[in-house]
Amino acid sequence: MFDRPGDGELALLVHVGFRKAGFCSGHGSTGFGDIQQEFRELCESAGTRIVGMVVSSRYAPDPRYFTGKGKAGEIALKVQSSRAELVIFNHVLSPVQERNLEKLFRCRVLGRTGLILDIFARRARSFEGKLQVELAQLRHLSTRLVRGWTHLERQKGGIGLRGPGESQLETDRRLIGGRIKKLASRLEKVRTQREQGRRSRQKTEVPVVALVGYTNTGKSTLFNQMTSSGVYAADQLFATLDPMLRRVDLQGGSHIILADTVGFIRDLPHELVSAFRSTLAETRDADLLLHVVDASREDRDDCIEQVEAVLAEIGAGKAAGQPVLMVYNKADLTHHGPGVDRDEQGRPVRIWLSAYHSDGLEHLCAALIGIFRRQKHHGWIKLAPEESALRAELYQRNVVQNETYDEQGCTILEISIHDRDLDSTGLMERLQTATA
Repeated sequence: MFDRPGDGELALLVHVGFRKAGFCSGHGSTGFGDIQQEFRELCESAGTRIVGMVVSSRYAPDPRYFTGKGKAGEIALKVQSSRAELVIFNHVLSPVQERNLEKLFRCRVLGRTGLILDIFARRARSFEGKLQVELAQLRHLSTRLVRGWTHLERQKGGIGLRGPGESQLETDRRLIGGRIKKLASRLEKVRTQREQGRRSRQKTEVPVVALVGYTNTGKSTLFNQMTSSGVYAADQLFATLDPMLRRVDLQGGSHIILADTVGFIRDLPHELVSAFRSTLAETRDADLLLHVVDASREDRDDCIEQVEAVLAEIGAGKAAGQPVLMVYNKADLTHHGPGVDRDEQGRPVRIWLSAYHSDGLEHLCAALIGIFRRQKHHGWIKLAPEESALRAELYQRNVVQNETYDEQGCTILEISIHDRDLDSTGLMERLQTATA
């Protein structure tokens, strides 16, 4: 057995570039150095003290040692010479690979999933956030229990010498399985409460705008500037984990609910997306997404693609037909000053601003006022008796304000509806009034 030290371990980092299609290679639109720098920032966010980084290249991962036996042996020697207490891989490792590497290195080995889970555990502050992190950690741990009991496997057989390893593992699995069920049940109750809150906001007809984007792009800084809040904002990865919602009063008497959500990152483990699905529902159900981009990053296009991929996974963003407005933050660090880029119809598609210096916020607020002024429609829809399913759908969307019937038995609904709902229900041609 090896000791599992606490916070502030000396960590040796390992990054492998793969040439085989389907694996992160560190090339293409994202530079190899950018990936290494982001990996370092992740490790520093976890509180490690980095003693070095090993970089190598392979065609495909080795099923036993991930890096190959020869490179794993080199890493083992570097672990001894640097006295590293922890080896962190910038990749998702299988339980077998982690166990084999720990036996070879004689120290703890952590993959990318475990690293991000540790950071999430540090950042979680709300009750829901802590439940989600613990659930993800237990699901990750349930496949790796055997490595913590390898000392029991060394005992010899025979009367009085048989070790309790098998029964201990079964006990641990049962306890973890019970805890997972309990956490899932609690999160379901929290999800129900959140759903009730969302329905209440829909009834008040106050649009919800969600801030999304790559981690450390300035979403929380922008949130604080627009809401005069004191949400924690720092130049570090995953500074904000728990979602925050605040009301914003715009000019002309209009209002919005602004939601600050967790930032995304490339190769975000799917189990984390699954665990935080209830939190990300705020993003999926928002009337508009503000996709915040770090305009000063050279790999900003790749970051945009990573965010859009995660949004598509949860059923949100452009892939789901959800309105998205791009916000290019940190414009003061580029040659492009604050301003607005518009399409051929004169609609804003890209806002350039500096949230830290409050430059360009007026462009964003003006764009929000214009968007929601055009999005709202009020009118009447006549439905035939056989369109009861469409009637039920409109009630489910909370857009019906009044209901009457004509002499032919048709239903006449007075509705107040947004563009997105109007398009998805196919009622644009049947709405009998002008845009409100």
